Amino acid sequence: MIGLARLPLGVLYIVAEGLYGLMAYVIRYRQKVVLENLRNSFPEKTEPQIQQIRKDFYRHFSQVMVEILKLAAMSDAELRRRVTIRNPELLAEPFKAGRTVLALGSHAGNWEWILPSGALEFPGKAYGVYKPLSNPFFEDFLYQLRTRSGAHLIPMRDTLRDLVKRRTEGRAMSMLTDQAAGPEDKPYWTTFLNQETSFYSSADRLAGQFNCPVVYVNIQRVKRGYYELVILPLHDGNTPLDKDAFALTEAFARHLERDIQAAPANYLWTHRRWKHKRV
Repeated sequence: MIGLARLPLGVLYIVAEGLYGLMAYVIRYRQKVVLENLRNSFPEKTEPQIQQIRKDFYRHFSQVMVEILKLAAMSDAELRRRVTIRNPELLAEPFKAGRTVLALGSHAGNWEWILPSGALEFPGKAYGVYKPLSNPFFEDFLYQLRTRSGAHLIPMRDTLRDLVKRRTEGRAMSMLTDQAAGPEDKPYWTTFLNQETSFYSSADRLAGQFNCPVVYVNIQRVKRGYYELVILPLHDGNTPLDKDAFALTEAFARHLERDIQAAPANYLWTHRRWKHKRV
């Protein structure tokens, strides 16, 4: 893999075109899931429009795959050149006051470039909450990629303990909040992309308990190989929160819904996002 990662990104995009053809037309990787997700999310679109989004998604996904691989050999200077951060002061100001900021992200754009880019912008202050993989090879590979710029990783089960331990340290705690939350996760339910959808609600609980500022993070593709990491405010960390209202999770859902509707092909449609049903 390291040998491939050393190839210029332009060459890797040629490889991505081969991956695109393989996934979209040969093995049709999770095509049933992709089409079901798209049809349910965009009932107003015609079938030709759905099929076009499907094709665009597979091309985007193939490019993201080689971009993630490239991280293994990409210089810090190149990563800085390829990712522009908008509104970094929304993190910098709380950091000066020794506050932990909850940064809520999703599987849109190139999500694996978020944490390394944040670590370059804010050295020593970028932490990511993650779920360790069962496969040792991929667990080690992704761990190395995600920490390559000095970021720190926190296993999901240790989130609360880590907040208690480092509650006075100025830093960002990145959380991918768009994953399907099961009944055991005490999910927040809302209508999202025309469907009843469960969301992890830990951001509301943690922000209320530890008075954390909260931001929404989206990494938007500007052109092939270049992204803009957009940071938007959700909560100042001072205003009291109603623990039963889940205002932050609802705000996250609305921001994400807007961004997906603006660029539907750039979301991860292979995920069984709506596998849980409300009871």
